[in-house]
Amino acid sequence: MFEKIEYVDLKYKPNDELIAEYWVEPNGISIKKACENIATESSIGTWTTISTMSPSIARKLKPHVYYIKKSGNGAYIKIAYNQELFEEGNVPEILSSIAGNIFGMKALKNLRLLDIRFPKKILRSFKGPQFGVNGVRKLLKVYKRPLVGTIVKPKVGLTAKQHAKVAYDAWVGGLDVVKDDENLTSMKFNKFKERIKETLKMRDKAEKETGERKMYMPNTTAETLEMLKRADYVKKNGGEYAMIDIITAGFSALQTLRNHMEKNKQVIHAHRAMHAAFTRNKRHGITMLVISKLSRLIGVDQLHIGTIVGKMAGQKLDVEETEDEIEEGLVTKQGHILEQKWYNIKPIFAVASGGLQPGHVPKVIKYLGKNVIMQFGGGCHGHPDGTVAGAKAIRQAVDATMKGIKLEEYAKKHKELRMALEKWGKVK
Repeated sequence: MFEKIEYVDLKYKPNDELIAEYWVEPNGISIKKACENIATESSIGTWTTISTMSPSIARKLKPHVYYIKKSGNGAYIKIAYNQELFEEGNVPEILSSIAGNIFGMKALKNLRLLDIRFPKKILRSFKGPQFGVNGVRKLLKVYKRPLVGTIVKPKVGLTAKQHAKVAYDAWVGGLDVVKDDENLTSMKFNKFKERIKETLKMRDKAEKETGERKMYMPNTTAETLEMLKRADYVKKNGGEYAMIDIITAGFSALQTLRNHMEKNKQVIHAHRAMHAAFTRNKRHGITMLVISKLSRLIGVDQLHIGTIVGKMAGQKLDVEETEDEIEEGLVTKQGHILEQKWYNIKPIFAVASGGLQPGHVPKVIKYLGKNVIMQFGGGCHGHPDGTVAGAKAIRQAVDATMKGIKLEEYAKKHKELRMALEKWGKVK
């Protein structure tokens, strides 16, 4: 006997389940029918009733659509999934369920995964960050201000020695960290191993001259086994970081790297290149909030989240909510953000990067607080007097903001900042 399973139950009260919230726009069917399609395809069912579906499976494992709020052409919905539908410690499997085939269904015109709430048992099956905010601050011995850094520019084209010299100039100018750009790995004109040796040599020189700790974040992104070899090579040469492009490399690769970092004791810097292919369309795809939660769960220590004021798309509320999610121990329910308790999972550093210059500093700190790593590419190297002066201008902007002094006032006695403001202006 074939028994039809009902998934929509607006009286259902979720317990300790995985909750997924979506925005859904049906394609020629009712909202309720669209919800049934999403729930069945993402869990135990298929497009028709089947003889192999036992009542016991249906009772135990079927998800419940317990919330539907219609809005315009669609609706916000929440679905509670039994924990047994997911393999612990396996992000790809979780996403294959709640963000898998459902995005290709004809029954849906648009679908957007807005948020996920992880239950305690699943959450504790992941390592989370090894260092997090406090660990990174301890490494750098900087505790009371935002961290500042740069991305070596041009993105590609410099030799290993030229790259190292740009990094050195940024460090002696006052920046804390220098990172590779997302598309610089091991090129004919700039081989990975040579770049590591040369740049770390310049880091050591800058530390001796400035008396400050300096960090280099090399891009290790590659085929997974090669990526691990590159992280090991960085460690062997005295480097504390491994950077990975988490979307292009994939969550499996990220989990492998995180496990590998356990013995290496290296910080993971997560770049989000390609995220906008999923996150930018406000009616379809997944949110940066979801990517940030997955990244914290797996265990990156630093994550690009946007700048609000820079060159990249990213609304103020979205960026602020994402920062809260990666830095707080308990995020309470607000709007379309699900409540999440993080238990033993450490907070991670938010990275603001993309079109920043010294005039942006007060706004970035206002919006994102002091627990942020601000990274300046063109806003450092484009300074009229070059990279050293650009780095000085950035530190001066941070110092002024932390002291509560307006940049224009501070610039009167700090020529590097004054020249930066004359070229780029201050964000109003």
